[in-house]
Amino acid sequence: MKTYILLLALFVSDQFGVVKAEDKVPIADEIVKKANHMSLYQGSDSKGKITMTITDKQGRVRKREFNMLRKDMDDNDHDQKYYAYFLTPADVRKMVFMVHKHTELEKEDDRWLYMPSLDLVKRIASGDKRTSFVGSDFLYEDISGRNINEDTHELTKTTDEYYVLKNVPKKPNTVEFEYYIAYIDKKTFLPMKMEYYKKGARLYRVIKSSKIKLIEAKENDQKVSYPTVVESVARDLESGSTTVMNYSNVQYNIGIENDIFTERYLRRPPRKVMR
Repeated sequence: MKTYILLLALFVSDQFGVVKAEDKVPIADEIVKKANHMSLYQGSDSKGKITMTITDKQGRVRKREFNMLRKDMDDNDHDQKYYAYFLTPADVRKMVFMVHKHTELEKEDDRWLYMPSLDLVKRIASGDKRTSFVGSDFLYEDISGRNINEDTHELTKTTDEYYVLKNVPKKPNTVEFEYYIAYIDKKTFLPMKMEYYKKGARLYRVIKSSKIKLIEAKENDQKVSYPTVVESVARDLESGSTTVMNYSNVQYNIGIENDIFTERYLRRPPRKVMR
């Protein structure tokens, strides 16, 4: 009788997809880790030019152009360093934004901003990381990514294209949102849309990945292709402002030196950063 029940259970499971391994949906934390890797950690380093087009509610347009470098730390594959050198317009030219990103919750990220008009290096406080990045609809935290350990993650549903996750901050008093919904592409694990909600389930901010491109690179002497977001759009539903961020000349695994990400290069960026 026990054998018969076991065989019946296996038959039902196979027929209705109850325990088929190929149909198993990853748990929320696994999806978030993969999505975090795909959006921020592909390759050991990367470089690209970013053009921001900011359009306010009245239709007025401003632009920002900067080169962005990213390097993963050899001693910790989750800690990273970022360096952004601004090219245009004139009021931000030669400005530098630098981040030393730490994944330990007890250790805050280190952020610096060099303002050439004042010849001043400013440390960006942890409380400022969710403020506007150079007047755009992206925040400082958006540029280097939010620490996945700051939120709890729940897989709310799956569709043909996406894993849909609800993410709730563990320290709600440190952020302006109550939760955000992430739509993760099931094939690439790239985050395709992020919806931010305030109390009362009021949607107030949306970020979309609007264009994806395969970028070829060398990894361990092998040719690889990294699916990369080359256009993203941030919309502030409260102000009516929209920022489109376009990426060009994206390169991976180019051997960026670690000493670029030091304070002495805030005032004197190396030529390879400026070009």
